[in-house]
Amino acid sequence: MTTPLQTPGTDGAAYALRAARPEDAEAIEALDGSFTTTSVFRVAVTADGFALREVPVDPPLTKVFPEDDGSGGADGEDGEEEDGEEDGDHTVVAVGADGGLAGFVTVSYNPWNRRLTIEDIEVAPEHRGRGVGRALMGRARDVARERGAGHVWLEVTNVNAPAVHAYRRMGFAFCGLDTTLYQGTESEGEHALYMSAPCP
Repeated sequence: MTTPLQTPGTDGAAYALRAARPEDAEAIEALDGSFTTTSVFRVAVTADGFALREVPVDPPLTKVFPEDDGSGGADGEDGEEEDGEEDGDHTVVAVGADGGLAGFVTVSYNPWNRRLTIEDIEVAPEHRGRGVGRALMGRARDVARERGAGHVWLEVTNVNAPAVHAYRRMGFAFCGLDTTLYQGTESEGEHALYMSAPCP
């Protein structure tokens, strides 16, 4: 099913959301998921938990994800689509008026704890700020409701402050930390932040 998406307050660009097709795989893999930020979240771990503090970075930090870092999560590059599986990965793409890929979201559902996981969500740089990410997250929440999920969960690196702010605006809150997830990877030194949002 293809759903038209109007993005008010932008330059009038229109997008359509639909389930990913096999022929989308190359465009999904090639999508530029990099970002530039002028702030990051510093993580302070104590015996009683952890605290986050947003701090400016100068010069701005640009993060380019490896072609396939295998990290999954909302920062990863996993774009594989297994649309036919009941509880497997499901990918939705946003397509611009020109037919090009504007973004995608990949989700999976775990019945045992009723968790819908955002495995990956990316919007191409030239389409950011137009409501595409919010629309993709809305479609992910639709999938969550269809499958009876109790909550939606994702992982994001502490240096991706723009994504953290976007997720918070969408109703996500911090629910955990992993200081070791990226050890031995190109993201060594970063920390994984976990966020969740209820799905009534």
